Amino acid sequence: MSHYDVIVIGAGAAGLMCAITAGNRGRKVLVVDHANKAGKKILMSGGGRCNFTNMYSEPENFLSHNPHFCKSALARYTQWDFIALVDKHGIPYHEKKLGQLFCDNKASDILNMLLTECDEAGAQVQLNTTIEQIEKTEQGFTINTQSGPLTCESLVVATGALSIPTMGATGFGYDIARQFGHSILSTRAGLVPFVITNQLKSLCEALSGSSVDTTVSCNGQAFRENILFTHRGISGPAILQISSYWREGDEIEINLLPSHDANSWLTEQQHERPNSELRTVLSDLFTKKMATLFCESWFESKPMKQYTPAELEKVAKQLSEWKITPSGTEGYRTAEVTLGGVDTNELSSKSMMSKKVDGLYFIGEVVDVTGWLGGFNFQWSWSSGHAAGESVK
Repeated sequence: MSHYDVIVIGAGAAGLMCAITAGNRGRKVLVVDHANKAGKKILMSGGGRCNFTNMYSEPENFLSHNPHFCKSALARYTQWDFIALVDKHGIPYHEKKLGQLFCDNKASDILNMLLTECDEAGAQVQLNTTIEQIEKTEQGFTINTQSGPLTCESLVVATGALSIPTMGATGFGYDIARQFGHSILSTRAGLVPFVITNQLKSLCEALSGSSVDTTVSCNGQAFRENILFTHRGISGPAILQISSYWREGDEIEINLLPSHDANSWLTEQQHERPNSELRTVLSDLFTKKMATLFCESWFESKPMKQYTPAELEKVAKQLSEWKITPSGTEGYRTAEVTLGGVDTNELSSKSMMSKKVDGLYFIGEVVDVTGWLGGFNFQWSWSSGHAAGESVK
C-alpha cells in the first residue's frame, strides 16, 4: 500500500496546479486520473492554443450561487502570477482580444510547463487509474484503485465536471461530494451554442457559417461580441457568453447594429440614398447574403424613399431588438463548462477544504464557480488549485 501526504484526483488544470503548489511545500503528492493523457481539456482549449488566462480577470467575471466565494482564491493567485510562470518557461503568447491570452504555438506548451513543474516539485502523475472506492479513516483516506490501494492525509477532488464527455468528463466528482455529505447545486451546460427549431431554423441554416458583430442580452446581462449562425441555430462568443445566464424558455435579444442608433442611421440613409433599396443599404453593414436574407425574412425591400417613418422605425426595431426564444442548447456535448456543482457554502473560500470532512478539498470546475468565456475558467483552476495546494497537510 502506497502512502502519500496528498492525493489529487484529476490531472487537469486545477489538479496539476494544486500538485505543483503542494509539492513545492515539501508534500509528497500523487495525481491520479482515469484518462490515458494528462490535461486533455488544456490541449483542446482555445482551438488548440489554450486561452490560459485573462488580463482583466475579476470576481465579477464568475457565476456562482455565492458570488463572494471566488474572491479569496482569485486575489491570492492572480492572472499576473500565472503569467509570471508562463514567462519563466519562455512560452510565447499574445493577447487576442479583450484581455484573452493565447499561446503563440500550441496548448501543449502550457501542459508541458505544468508537467515540468510537477516533476521539479516531486509530484507524481499516475494515469490510466480507475478509482473503485474511497474511504475516510482516522489517518486520512484510503483510495482503492484497480492497481491497488493508496492512502493519504489530504484528498483533493479536481475531476472537472460534465462538459465534453468525449474528453472523458463524468460526474465522478459529484459522486465523491455526495458520498461525504455535500450538496450539489443543480448543474447545466454553460458556454454552449443555442439550438433553434422554430421557423427561424431555415434562416440560421441559410446563413450557416456567417458571423456578425452584435450585442446579445438576457436576464439583465449583455455581451458585445460576434454571433455565428450554424445549421442547428446560433453560436459564437456572444451566444456562448449569454448561454450561462439563459434558462429554458427565456427570450434573448440581439442588437445587430451595436455601433449605430438603428433608427437614426436608417433615416440618414433615406435622406442620403433615397433611390437605394433597403437590402443595398444594409449591405454596407452586413454581407450581401445576410442583408438579402434579413430582408426576405422580415421586410419588404424597396427604395428607401418609399418607407414611411413608422415603417423605418419597425425595420430599426427588428434589427436592434431581434428577439429569439431558443428551443434549447447543444448540451454538455459541446458545452465548454458546467454551471452549478459542489455547494460553496460547504467549503472554505480560503483553502477550498470541506467544512464537513477534514482533509477533503474540491477545486476547479467541480465547484459551483463558473467563469465567462475568455480564459476565466482556467484562471479559476489556477487560483483554486493554488489555494488548496497551499493548505493541504
